[in-house]
Amino acid sequence: MALMTGEEYIESIRGMKMQVYMFGKKVESPVDDPILRPSLNSVRMTYDLAQMPEYKDLMTTTSPYTGETVNRFTHVHQSTSDLVKKVKMQRLLGQKTAACFQRCVGMDAFNAVFATSYDIDKKYGTSYHENFKKFLIECQKKDLTIDGAMTDPKGDRSLSPSQQPDPDLFLRVVERRPDGIVVRGAKAHQTGMLNSHEVIVMPTIAMRPEDKDYAVSFAVPLDSPGLFMIIGRQSCDTRKCEGSEMDVGNSEFGGVEALTIFDDVFVPNDRIFLNGETEFAGVLVERFAGYHRQSYGGCKVGVGDVLIGAAAVAAEYNGVAKASHIKDKLIEMTHLNETLYSCGIACSAEGSPTEAGNYIIDLLLANVCKQNVTRFPYEIVRLGEDIAGGLMVTAPSEADLRDEKLGPYVEKYLKGVGSVSTENRLRILRLIENLSLGTAAVGYRTESMHGAGSPQAQRIMIARQSNLEHKKSLAKAIAHIKE
Repeated sequence: MALMTGEEYIESIRGMKMQVYMFGKKVESPVDDPILRPSLNSVRMTYDLAQMPEYKDLMTTTSPYTGETVNRFTHVHQSTSDLVKKVKMQRLLGQKTAACFQRCVGMDAFNAVFATSYDIDKKYGTSYHENFKKFLIECQKKDLTIDGAMTDPKGDRSLSPSQQPDPDLFLRVVERRPDGIVVRGAKAHQTGMLNSHEVIVMPTIAMRPEDKDYAVSFAVPLDSPGLFMIIGRQSCDTRKCEGSEMDVGNSEFGGVEALTIFDDVFVPNDRIFLNGETEFAGVLVERFAGYHRQSYGGCKVGVGDVLIGAAAVAAEYNGVAKASHIKDKLIEMTHLNETLYSCGIACSAEGSPTEAGNYIIDLLLANVCKQNVTRFPYEIVRLGEDIAGGLMVTAPSEADLRDEKLGPYVEKYLKGVGSVSTENRLRILRLIENLSLGTAAVGYRTESMHGAGSPQAQRIMIARQSNLEHKKSLAKAIAHIKE
């Protein structure tokens, strides 16, 4: 099968029988729901851009397994060039959607599981790597969107998975059969789950021998029996139901999160990639986290480009574009954004091959990248809000602007620069609101803090990778210290 078009992708999701719930009710047609559809449109962009000649080099590549052209989101990195192009592709998509386009998690899971399943097979003689390659090739041939699921609810975080009062607070194997396993539990904060064809499940922390049932990785379709999703709330989400695309800020694109329940889901043997080999759970987590922390040096930067542009437009519409402090704030926003991008490119360029043959980023630099992402977007948002002004959060609705009586007053008193319509001024302010406070903030500001692991998780990895003893030896050599 050739690369899917965006429309073919939409129809392929429509044809699935997913169990999706929101606001206490089952969503009968998630593809057509006004709250959920913008998130589907964001994923569609990953298919649409792959069809455009000018983006082919970033969006597609050649599979080393089939020799065919595949979407880069289904690719296993073969070089540092692949790693760099991944980051550039993510920045492009952030610029085109100003939202989370959701396929990064699956791509990062592909690469982490590829290398780790190889290592497990080498030690234990299992067939996980062959299972995974078969699954990977299927995804490439069908051009599927894959989600990755790592985060468990965790319950009491002072206790290991096997010590929890409720054993289901970490996803686990509850039955082992000759033909496969049955799993029970949940995965939280799952971005784009309802827009994916399949999900790769991974453990969320390093495991001890007594946690054997929790050390599991596998792939299943999203319409598997026993699997269902509860959609998370977002700020301003019901604005999408009001019929005003202006009030939404970014009416076409978005992202949604889900609590995904695995209520005794069956997994066949050929879809299992880890099953009880506890010493490899932490390895898989570390690799996935590294890849995903690299991703933030691309996607968040692309969305940041849009926010910086929106702030510059707002300054023009407010008549303050020439003010020195406005120029300085835009420079600072750009400096912070490009610093994030620099880290994403650096950890990619410094990548190296795994024993399995795919390439992994420099883990230290990837964690530095994500540590910066936990800080810089917040400052970029703060400066954007500063430039926009208070009207960003106090402006009347589009209904007031269109009203026969109220409209003329809104037009008159919310006018900025004379050559700019009040409507356009309100539109750019709504976009900034969306990026800093609304539904897109989930995929930009707040996700910058907790996505791909908390700030402390990155600091732990930075400490592990910092090679402090080597640095101490350098200092002692320069100081001519002999011990």
